Amino acid sequence: MMFFRKAGTAFSSRRGPQSFSTIARFVVVVGFVTFAATGLLLTQYSPDKVRSVAAKIPHLTLNPDSEAQQATAEYDRLVVNVSDTDLHPIDRLIAAARQAHDALVAKQSSDVATAAAKYRERRGRHPPPGFDKWMEYAKKHDAIVVEDFFDRIYHDLNPFWGLDPDQLAGRAQSWHHVVRVRGGTATGVGDVTGRVPWLKLWTDLVAEAAPFLPDVDMPINYMDESRLLVKWEEITDLVKKAEDGREIVPREKALQQYRGLAFVDAKNANETHAYDPDWIHENSPQYWDLSRAACPPNSPSRNVPALKDFSRPPSLPFDWRPAYSSEGYVKNFTASADPCTQPHLRSLHGTFIEPLSISTSTELIPLFSGCKLPTNNDILIPGAMYLTDDPFYSGGDGHGPQWSQKETGIVWRGVASGGRNKKENWSHFQRHRLLEMLNGTTVTALEHDGARAMTFEMAPLQMYNYQRRHDMTVGDFLSEFADAGFTDLLCFPFGECDYVTPHFQALPSKPMAEQYVNKFIPDADGNSFSARFRGLLLSTSLPLKATIYAEWHDDRLAPWLHFAPLDNTFQDLHAAIDYFTSSAKGDAAARMLASVGKRWGEKVLRRDDMLLYTWRLLLEFARVCDENRLLLGYTEDLTPAVPANR
Repeated sequence: MMFFRKAGTAFSSRRGPQSFSTIARFVVVVGFVTFAATGLLLTQYSPDKVRSVAAKIPHLTLNPDSEAQQATAEYDRLVVNVSDTDLHPIDRLIAAARQAHDALVAKQSSDVATAAAKYRERRGRHPPPGFDKWMEYAKKHDAIVVEDFFDRIYHDLNPFWGLDPDQLAGRAQSWHHVVRVRGGTATGVGDVTGRVPWLKLWTDLVAEAAPFLPDVDMPINYMDESRLLVKWEEITDLVKKAEDGREIVPREKALQQYRGLAFVDAKNANETHAYDPDWIHENSPQYWDLSRAACPPNSPSRNVPALKDFSRPPSLPFDWRPAYSSEGYVKNFTASADPCTQPHLRSLHGTFIEPLSISTSTELIPLFSGCKLPTNNDILIPGAMYLTDDPFYSGGDGHGPQWSQKETGIVWRGVASGGRNKKENWSHFQRHRLLEMLNGTTVTALEHDGARAMTFEMAPLQMYNYQRRHDMTVGDFLSEFADAGFTDLLCFPFGECDYVTPHFQALPSKPMAEQYVNKFIPDADGNSFSARFRGLLLSTSLPLKATIYAEWHDDRLAPWLHFAPLDNTFQDLHAAIDYFTSSAKGDAAARMLASVGKRWGEKVLRRDDMLLYTWRLLLEFARVCDENRLLLGYTEDLTPAVPANR
């Protein structure tokens, strides 16, 4: 749950699952729709309201003896007793997140009949055949089944209902790398010589569900970067076609058996090449221009062209008050990742400056990826790196010491990825900005000399007015508090370079298990999403997260309850750190978010949960690729109609 929903909202339209099913872009429109609701929600969070939430909320029904429950109780005790003036904007955001999340979890289903009914209410059609076996597995493995958790599947697949099903099936089957299910067995198809083992990782996952899946092909994207950017107008037309065919067919007309893919296998038996649309392989047009064409016509970024000159230091939008923030802090994390509403991201994120590699099409084809931009049209699956036990991503079996045994510090290690960082553009890259903002020497110079750094300026005092900022001691604090550095400068094209050495020196790597000794770990995009996020959530440390990438798990995570969200400018970074480190209440809040996020991750980010997400996605994709897709549906939970007396 990456944005706050109003508790108790019902979606009962027969023709569509909810308001965003009738539009082309999930993030933009849902973001705008929820701005008003979120703003109203937060204005209701007076000091008394915040304290009442802390005093009364049941909070996840956790074990009273658990670290998460103890951390929550400690934070609540401090919030209940604090004066009005000592309540922070983040306290209001935490209260709103807790209340919205508890309302969401209360909607979970425990049996197939309830789950199917909620599916029909939200999706406007029957669940796919095989839904009962899916739910049976979910119950057996103690999965938390909330229909909202799977919204991403339907956003991703919705445009494909507007395409020809036979064409979809044929293109999926003939792709370069495919997880193929035939007769209940999953096989990885494609040449993976010299490649990372993503195909095997995804195939092994699908294999666990294969006995219960129809014949289906899952064509996978083998690049870090997402691939598809279809113009907004084309997606809108496809979604309109999809909506025109949406209905809950009578039980007696519903079909329970998929057609299968024997006809596709026979047709493609002599084909030696995959269907490849026209691919754009160079940064011309620039990636920003491709992305903005996928934005709604009236969005702020649609008519803002890409920058050509990055030689000047970037300018942060301090005079900009985004609707997705509250008093300078992110309140709508989904909207904060949306480039369509933030033209300044064209100069503040490597993806839009000069990606490391580009292979992008403006044609909609079936392609499954581990992450994507809000404007991309890839179909999301759990990232392959989340399926490995590699301690580089997970930190291994240990997840860090208890909060009281941790160092009050913030740590980050990684490479200077994000795109081709060159002499003329490196100061605009997100990871360089993060590290320079955590450099105490740099920040001290800005505080006392009024200068600017290569990658950022200090936010004005009137924007974030806290004691360390007022006393000009943020830099001194960071010098003791922060341990952040690149392990490889990755300058393009030679790796090492003299233009960043005055600002950055490569440091030895620090395994994730060692990083978990610290209370705080920021997480920033590289060439695409950060594959460390799941490991951070499952650790005892608090992740501070900024991203422009969507992932499979977004609808089941609550910012300000499971992690601390940051703006992609990082202009809120210093103030957020100050909140968590300047008082007992802030420390208790950080402990609560870290421990509750860990406990929640252990419930909804397991391999079983990634399997259930992918299993359900493939049931739906198999239906989209079937010529009888409008009639296919699970109806075994429904009572047969009684014939009228003659």
